Amino acid sequence: VVARANGGANAVRHETAMKGEGKFIVGGNWKCNGTTESIAQLISDLNAGTITKDLEVVCAPPFVYLAQTQASLGPPFEIAAQNVWTGAGGAYTGEISADMIKDLGINWTITGHSERRALCGESNEIVAEKTAYALSLGLKVIVCIGESLEERQNGSTLAVCCAQLKAVAEVVSDWSNIVIAYEPIWAIGTGVVATPEQAQETHAGIRKWLAAAVSPEVASKMRIQYGGSVNAGNCDVLAQQDDIDGFLVGGASLQ
Repeated sequence: VVARANGGANAVRHETAMKGEGKFIVGGNWKCNGTTESIAQLISDLNAGTITKDLEVVCAPPFVYLAQTQASLGPPFEIAAQNVWTGAGGAYTGEISADMIKDLGINWTITGHSERRALCGESNEIVAEKTAYALSLGLKVIVCIGESLEERQNGSTLAVCCAQLKAVAEVVSDWSNIVIAYEPIWAIGTGVVATPEQAQETHAGIRKWLAAAVSPEVASKMRIQYGGSVNAGNCDVLAQQDDIDGFLVGGASLQ
């Protein structure tokens, strides 16, 4: 996927003016997968590849493999945590604070992935709190938003996504270190992908909301990734959409 997006991103850069500013950004969310051996092989494969200067790639291994990945994965790859706690450390068994991530020298984290919202009960407000605290320590944050199949079918896609972003807007004033990842829940890991037109329509709607609710400047600069069964077969056509500024890739990032 990185290789195909690499070429697709370059094509978009030369042919259209993407609405988000900055490099086309691809995130690889390795989720709860891997062993020491398989992670080492994946890192070796990534290091052997070639990334153009116009493409930013951020890899998010499981917490227990962050140090291994950091020690072995070379530039220009960057590393992210998959999640952080809402504040500093303390009596929060099993949690990882942004302070710890920062102490490791890691500069990115993901917040609000739909699997954490659904499986761990993370509300819009909790995701916003995590995002704000991570930003306060200087981390860059990929904030995930997205709707369920039922919400898509009843026409509330943008209402759901904008409500998720509204919670962030209530506690964050500086959006310069945020990347938004739109991931329709019904497309994550299912093999079903939103059509390019559906993805573009939603991304454009998100940008329109940002312009009205936050500021036109934030809207024009914001990079909005698409996630949801992105793979080498569909990334080129998705990358050609005006408001798609990157991908957040799940299972395909392990291949």
